[in-house]
Amino acid sequence: MKNKKRIIHFSSSANTTLPGPDDITRVEFPNGLVLLTRPNFSSPSVVISGYLPAGSIYEPDDKLGLAHFTASASMRGTHQRPFQHIYDALESVGANLGLGAGAHTTGFNGRALVEDLHLLLGLLVEVLQQPAFPDDQVERLRAQILTGLSMRAQDTGEMASLTFDEIIFAGHPYRRPEDGYTETIQAITQDDLLGFHHQYYGPQRMVLAIVGAISPAQAIDEVTQVLGSWENPRQPGPAELPSLAPMTRSIRKHIPIAGKTQTDLVIGAVGPTRKSRGYVSASLGNNILGQFGMYGRIGDVVREQSGLAYYAFTSLNAGIGPGSWEVSAGVNPNNLEKTIDLIKSEISRFTREPVTPGELADSQANYIGRLPLSLESNGGMASALLNLERFDLGLDYYRRYAQMVNQVTPEAILETVRLYLNPEILAIVSAGPGE
Repeated sequence: MKNKKRIIHFSSSANTTLPGPDDITRVEFPNGLVLLTRPNFSSPSVVISGYLPAGSIYEPDDKLGLAHFTASASMRGTHQRPFQHIYDALESVGANLGLGAGAHTTGFNGRALVEDLHLLLGLLVEVLQQPAFPDDQVERLRAQILTGLSMRAQDTGEMASLTFDEIIFAGHPYRRPEDGYTETIQAITQDDLLGFHHQYYGPQRMVLAIVGAISPAQAIDEVTQVLGSWENPRQPGPAELPSLAPMTRSIRKHIPIAGKTQTDLVIGAVGPTRKSRGYVSASLGNNILGQFGMYGRIGDVVREQSGLAYYAFTSLNAGIGPGSWEVSAGVNPNNLEKTIDLIKSEISRFTREPVTPGELADSQANYIGRLPLSLESNGGMASALLNLERFDLGLDYYRRYAQMVNQVTPEAILETVRLYLNPEILAIVSAGPGE
């Protein structure tokens, strides 16, 4: 497939607003770029969103934060125009464009009126292919990042979350913060930025979604013009994640931060990947445990009934590799141990008893009802299309979604919960006053 594009496209026939194989156009370009596009002529605007494999997993330990630094610095000037000219060009048409890096990818998002799509794509290509990393802008950005890290060190929630990741992902790249540490940001040079860009920025496994008032044919033509010929022979193959050793005992840690009046708490363990067989069951279970209504069972018991926490909820964070399943709470330091005991008790009950049919029905209705709402905007639709590609879900995923959700049973949730949550083996991290 080096000499021709492979296109998967079906003419629209389904009477539904949910995206599917009949109204999503997917194009694979010879250089490795994948384009996903879906028209929306009820809006005069267009959104571009995407990613390329240039995330923090490619960084050495002594240069943590390099991917994030590179992405941010790419917008600070190119070989064609300085920093101010980039933003003047965007502001003159009311458009926006931004880059940022995560664990696996550097992502980008932009929005403009459809008549300004060519300008927006042109600026995106410029910052992806020709960043200049000017010294003055790099140092200004470094100062901003270091200020952010200083603020992070005083943020009880951030420090509890960072330490929690270090525990559950011990020995794994996910243990490292994507924005780095003060000493690693200080160690990054202009040559490091240039080197990371030259090696990892390229079209192989790059994905771009375009949604808005533009036909698939027009979108393909625009992308062909600006990105179809991009090549980078230095790009490595896909990164292989190492296996993660499971925790064998509970680990308790407190991060003392002087001058604070609140303690932030994170309790949990490693969760499923996005492609795990039980992901939908785990997600519905998480909604019941600490999301639905006033933050589910956890919010009801810990905050509403006992009055022990300012906030209390759960989150299920699943991606390409192992995720996390965690309970977060903000408490008065005097209530910390009581809150930990109560959360552990709720987790224990969650692993012993199936959720009730009523709880499950409420969450299923919530999931099915909120999906169309999340797809109303061009940005929401673009994000949804990227998820199809990122996790290899299939172009018909959103058409199958309601059936998948409705097939989940209380027994399936209990089975999945027991795979990931063990009340006797948890990471328990708090940050705030005291030792």
